Amino acid sequence: MNLLAKYWVLWDSLKQQQNIRSALTLLALLNLKPAKDWKDAENPLIGIDPLMKWIAENYPKTVQGQTHQKSTAYAPNTRETFRRQTLHQFIAAGIVRYNPDKIDRPVNSPKAVYQIAPGTLKLLHSYGTAAWNDDLRSYLQLQGTLVARYELPRQQVLVPVKISPNKSLNLSPGEHNQLIRAVIEEFAPQFAPGSTLVYVGDAGDKWLYCDKQLLSDLGLTLDAYGKMPDVVLYYEEKNWLLLIESVTSHGPVDGKRHSELAELFSSATAGLIFVTAFPTRAVMGRHISEIAWETEVWIADAPTHLIHFNGERFLGPYTNT
Repeated sequence: MNLLAKYWVLWDSLKQQQNIRSALTLLALLNLKPAKDWKDAENPLIGIDPLMKWIAENYPKTVQGQTHQKSTAYAPNTRETFRRQTLHQFIAAGIVRYNPDKIDRPVNSPKAVYQIAPGTLKLLHSYGTAAWNDDLRSYLQLQGTLVARYELPRQQVLVPVKISPNKSLNLSPGEHNQLIRAVIEEFAPQFAPGSTLVYVGDAGDKWLYCDKQLLSDLGLTLDAYGKMPDVVLYYEEKNWLLLIESVTSHGPVDGKRHSELAELFSSATAGLIFVTAFPTRAVMGRHISEIAWETEVWIADAPTHLIHFNGERFLGPYTNT
């Protein structure tokens, strides 16, 4: 029985992962080339791009043409499919560990890596031997405990955010989400006191929190694929909707982003305020030429100050004339 066929037997419980993509992902994580056997499995640290390159080199797909066959690799735009439809489930099952070398690495970091869990590797080494059935039984009995053990360190590096007196969220680690936390906990009380959090996105979960009922009350039905700002606040006292971008590496609310957000929220019954949040003035300095007029800038290391880009008013929605 070849390695791919053995995979179906081994992971019968992972119904949604019974496909060639997931089989190849497992083989890449184990560095199991065609000539190797399960006892030769390894557990290298590997990122998405190296993983896909490894598959292309060792198990190339074949496309049947009318007169010939050719080998082809998975397209670069399938990275998210590998990540969300295979690796996320492997992690949830405790089969794979995410960033075990640096658990506080940001979710969207290009240095993110995956690794077969030690217990899984030990189990796979016994596949095809007399010890397999007993090892598998023991592994399955302990797996719930292992998942909890692997999850604990990750939970400890999450960024907690208090969104109301009785409710908190956990954002994935990273400088970007630390700034989002500052926006919610420092900017909002200072410049929109009593405002309500409508939406917050996370690098690992775009729709981490969304008050759909409030959005509906404000005349909004947003496309799940629309490019949302990082934070949306509703300031009921003034009937303002604050659309806030958190900038640590990517750009601020420039002219293009201003137009995109204005279009996305065009049906809102509240006035729109566009805000760019920076962690420091040094970071703002790198982007100052891009910042759109008729927007606001808030800097986390000077949290009681606001910079208004245009002098017509200090803070308030603009209407088309």
